[in-house]
Amino acid sequence: MASTICLDFDGVVHSYTSGWQGKLIISDPPVAGTKEAIDKLRMDYEVKIYSTRCDSEEGQEAIKRWLRKYGIVVDEVCAHKPPAIIYIDDRGLQFNGDWDKTIVDVHNFHHWIRK
Repeated sequence: MASTICLDFDGVVHSYTSGWQGKLIISDPPVAGTKEAIDKLRMDYEVKIYSTRCDSEEGQEAIKRWLRKYGIVVDEVCAHKPPAIIYIDDRGLQFNGDWDKTIVDVHNFHHWIRK
């Protein structure tokens, strides 16, 4: 079985330029190069998508419809964050073992997204 890579949907796969409009409304195109990148990743990994939209079956189906619309094939759209070797997320911080630095990074990140 291939190792799994988990992608966040909004801001990683879906360009999310219009911002949140509800879990069933996905109005923006993919991030440039998404289809090609996922196709390459799927040669060596299982690619799964997880999103807060997935907390309902309707949200999962909205993502699946959007993926079909753009011809993007993934191995699964998950209701829960799956075990994976890596998570690719536009709003993630990498923990490097230093909590003091992590606290500074959290404050800087929070300040950045509030701009």
